[in-house]
Amino acid sequence: MEKHWAEIIKSIGEDLDRPGLIDTPKRASKAFEFLTHGYGLSVDEVVNEALFPSESSEMVLVQDVELYSLCEHHLLPFIGKCHVGYLPTGKVLGLSKVARIVDVFARRLQIQESLTTQIAQTIMDVTNASGVGVIIEARHMCMMMRGVEKQNSMMKTSAMLGNFRSCQATRDEFLQILQLRT
Repeated sequence: MEKHWAEIIKSIGEDLDRPGLIDTPKRASKAFEFLTHGYGLSVDEVVNEALFPSESSEMVLVQDVELYSLCEHHLLPFIGKCHVGYLPTGKVLGLSKVARIVDVFARRLQIQESLTTQIAQTIMDVTNASGVGVIIEARHMCMMMRGVEKQNSMMKTSAMLGNFRSCQATRDEFLQILQLRT
């Protein structure tokens, strides 16, 4: 990957022998590997059997999980927050595992619509919940730094599965809890 970064830098007219750029291909390669490390993660590894017995069937909500991803169309970042709610059926997922599941998919080349659905379906599959709701709010550098250059635009996507889709009261509760932020 390092040699490809060197070619990209040369192709924009830069001098790779310039002091500030000497190690840039190596640094860029390492950075890109980190930004896309979701490809090397599996859901089973990150969950690591962190499902715990629980009699609760009430909504669990993990709000404002930071996410960083790369737009698959322009390789530019999109940055935002993910909100995950689920209705447990005998087991709850370790809190940090929700954030780790977000990272498994966010740290890949993505579009926000797919990311939202992947997270929701994975939480549903892992927890066997009776319903899952996921909302992502993100700012996209491809909208801000190039093209239309709209600095204040935010994209919001949702995925509602199970009772979050079929039961209006559950969906409303999820959305109401999210509005209670300070």
